[in-house]
Order: sequence, then C-alpha cells, then structure tokens
Amino acid sequence: MKCFKNATVFVEGEGLKKTTVCFGETIEKISRCAVPGAEAIALPEDAIVLPGFIDQHIHGAGGSDAMDGTVEDLKIIADTVAAEGTTSFLATTMTQSKENILKAMRAVKDYREAETETGARVLGIHLEGPFIAAAYKGAQPLEYVAKPDSEVFDEYNAASGNAIRLVTLAPETENAGELIKHLSEISVVPSIGHTGAKCAEIKTAIGQGAKNVTHTYNAQTALHHREIGTVGSAMLFDELNCELIADTIHVSVPAMQLLVKNKPEDKLTLITDAMRAKGLPDGVSELGGQTVYVKGGEARLADGTLAGSVLRMNRAVQNIVEKVGVPFEKAVDFATINPAKNLGVDNELGSIKVGKKADFTVINSSYDVLLTVRDGKIVYKA
Repeated sequence: MKCFKNATVFVEGEGLKKTTVCFGETIEKISRCAVPGAEAIALPEDAIVLPGFIDQHIHGAGGSDAMDGTVEDLKIIADTVAAEGTTSFLATTMTQSKENILKAMRAVKDYREAETETGARVLGIHLEGPFIAAAYKGAQPLEYVAKPDSEVFDEYNAASGNAIRLVTLAPETENAGELIKHLSEISVVPSIGHTGAKCAEIKTAIGQGAKNVTHTYNAQTALHHREIGTVGSAMLFDELNCELIADTIHVSVPAMQLLVKNKPEDKLTLITDAMRAKGLPDGVSELGGQTVYVKGGEARLADGTLAGSVLRMNRAVQNIVEKVGVPFEKAVDFATINPAKNLGVDNELGSIKVGKKADFTVINSSYDVLLTVRDGKIVYKA
C-alpha cells in the first residue's frame, strides 16, 4: 500500500483539496488519515495529484508509431507518453493497406495480452480511416481510402482481439450509415471525421449512433451561415463529444474558445493526435509512408499539410487554462473523466475515487509532470 500524504488532490465531486490518498492497484482510501503502514510518496509543496490523463487519439511517440505493427513499438509509445502524465491511450491507426492495418491490429492484441506493467495502458484502438472522404483525407494516403464496410471492420476487430473502441469515418460516404449502426450495436464509438458532411447528414448519423467528432475543425467542413457543416454541427448537437488538439497550431485560440463556449462541459475531450516525432528533436520524420518535417512544434508534409502533432497532454491542459481561459479543474476534466465517459470506462478510470484504478498524474505549478502512476505502480518519475 502506498499513499500521497496530506497532498493537494483533485478528488471526484470535491475538486482540489488537501487530503491523503491510499492505494494499491485501486484507490483504497481518501481521508485525512493514512492507512497504517502505507508507504508515503514524498511530493514537493506545489505538487497537484490529478487523475491519469487519457488520450483517445495518438498515433505515436518516441520514434514509434502504432502502424509500425510491433509490440516493441507500442511499448516505446507507452513509455514515452507516461512522461507527459498519460496513463491510458488508444493506439491510433491510419488509412493504409489492409495488410498493414491487420498487422497493427495483431500487434495491439499481442501487447494487451502480455499485460505489460510499464508505461501507459493501451486501452484499445482508435481506427482512424480507411473509411474516410478522399477530399478531406488530410495527411492520410489517398490510395488507401476505402468505403465503409462492416465486414472489413469485423475482420480488423477480430484481429485486434476486439480492442477497437473508436472508429473515425465520413458519414456521407456510401454504406457509412450501416457501419455506424453496427458499431453502436457492439459499443464501439462511431466518430465523425475526415468528412465533407453537411448538417443534415450529421443529424442522420447521430440518429444512427454517431457520438464523437474527430479533431474538431481539422479535415472537415467549416462553419458557414448557409450550411453549418461539420464544425457548426459539432457545436450545435450536444450529443457529440468533440476532440480538440489544443496546441494553438491546429486550432487557433479564439476557435478553441468558441468550441468551449458551445459545448456541454462533459462533451469536450483533449487529444494530442501526436505522431512518432513526439519526444524527439526537430527534424525529418514519417507518417503513413509520407515524409514529415518537424520544426518549432509543427509537423507538416512537404506541401504544408499538418501531419499530426508533437503535443504533450500536460501542455494541452496548460494551453487550455493559460491561453483559452478555462478554469483548471474543468481543463483537467477534458483530459480525464470526459474521455473516460466517451469510451465507457468511467466506472474504472478518469477520476480519483475509492474503487477506481490507481492512475495518477502528479504535476507542479508549471504543469511539469513529476510522477505518473498506473495501477498503483510508478511508471514515470522526473
């Protein structure tokens, strides 16, 4: 048994408070008094104990990518993101050949079955493509864009050990409605993204079960006063959870403020959408077989198209507070309980409450990550 003794802790339903948290694999006690014999973890005066961050959209980090399709690469990603306070993530794939996607699926299955205790938890898979609109492919390779197909999805899901939790698709494409309904029936989150969908098409998709918007504002139809498109629909329909890359590069600060203002507090989720160059110095990298140039915190293809990010989740939270003006506790919710609710895992993850998994991110007043704990074990220490 370990404990954070007399620390500043973000407790579910109570906010920030001075208390003691005792934990094994799960949180055992939250009280002023520690469990006798519990090992106290020393923290500096300005430390804040938060729930572990959950990143539902991340492709890679530390030089590795989920599409590399190996257990070793997934471990590198898991270890790298633990340093930014992330305790759970969805290994995010991209539009590629069926062979390469299946390889990535099998690697996640093998990694999860190994029950690796180091690094962040691979909670499952975010299948981003290939069921997208060619005109809104962004940095996804055009030659592998495919029509939505429930049978193909089932093949991917079986190869992953039923680990797919979220699927990005374009709802206006042929057979998309059938796939959205199929995903909803098996409790996989259908997400609207890389799409030219109009408001009416998105309203239909919501009726079929769509629940999420992939990296809101990016690779989708913009807001216009005669047709509000995907961006306007994301703000209009409260049913939709909106992903946001809060790096101030993919989305401007006023655009972030507009989204925050128009969404229910539990329907906005911070993501990094990071690619393999995260955690590495500026230079040349790769995404889906395409050369990516990373400079000054921006990752772009040769034609200037943004190719994911190198954003860290602790800095996303900091940006939302310091640049967007969101209250600290709400910003933390965007990276913790909101994605947990969106993915249906809030009974175990996303907040500090007795009985939940002992997943913690400890930061200081500068948002630096001091300590990351997953299942009660320290997986990163500064």
